[in-house]
Amino acid sequence: QVRLVESGGGSVQPGGSLKIACSYSTLTYNPYCMSWFRQAPGKEREWIVSESNFGTAKTYDASVRGRFAISRDTAKNTLYLQMNSLLPEDTAMYYCAADLASCPREYSKYGYRGQGTQVTVSP
Repeated sequence: QVRLVESGGGSVQPGGSLKIACSYSTLTYNPYCMSWFRQAPGKEREWIVSESNFGTAKTYDASVRGRFAISRDTAKNTLYLQMNSLLPEDTAMYYCAADLASCPREYSKYGYRGQGTQVTVSP
């Protein structure tokens, strides 16, 4: 089964920065849409950002807009999420997802998904 592989998670203090990555090298085709989701303890998984139309359109949830930035390096088949001004409420497991044809806000509707990388923001 084709899977995406997230990396780069860790612990950081409030106000700090972290960049996480998602390798999609196992995909045969360049994805039309790639997104990041996150799930905090005791909460449902939530969508936070998408990059669609092969990277030309980017949409952010209000909770991360202005602090997080999504990008894609097609030469390395890797998606990134640069996270700045991190808050304790950003603590969560972060998941990437990819789809060849659409860009839904529901994680379960993506054709390709990863297993997550943990981000912890605490003093």
